[in-house]
Amino acid sequence: MKRSILAIALLFIISAIGCQNSDGQTNAKRLSKPAAEWKKVLSPNAYHIMVESGTEPPYHNEYYDNHQKGVYVSAATGEVLFSSDDKYDSGTGWPSFVKPVDMKKIKIVTDNSFGETRDEVIERSTGLHLGHVFDDGPADRGGKRYCMNSGALKFIKK
Repeated sequence: MKRSILAIALLFIISAIGCQNSDGQTNAKRLSKPAAEWKKVLSPNAYHIMVESGTEPPYHNEYYDNHQKGVYVSAATGEVLFSSDDKYDSGTGWPSFVKPVDMKKIKIVTDNSFGETRDEVIERSTGLHLGHVFDDGPADRGGKRYCMNSGALKFIKK
């Protein structure tokens, strides 16, 4: 019985730590405004992705196969975040970019969810989740893969 209680307590502690970013804050604490306010202005899909740090299914999202020229802006603020010039087919089923338009518009934080450590990409001005960045991008273009959720973006055709 004591082992069961200890195991449950340990799982609870690990879960609480896993839901924190590198600043030790949960997603709700780093947002620029309360989740309830974001719910009023974002679509249900964008809210799930950006506020609840959700992930859309691969190959079943709006922009993974978009080859038009233009820019990708935040679904929350309209800020330009990525360009079609930096987009490439990573084969993952999500829109992937070698870099953002301006590193000052995003922030990389540690994401320890799902029992793994990843680098989460958030919109700097809002604290909203956009996706993750990995070190398996094209070597000749910097080696990064900014793997974004289509629901966190809106495309503006050139």
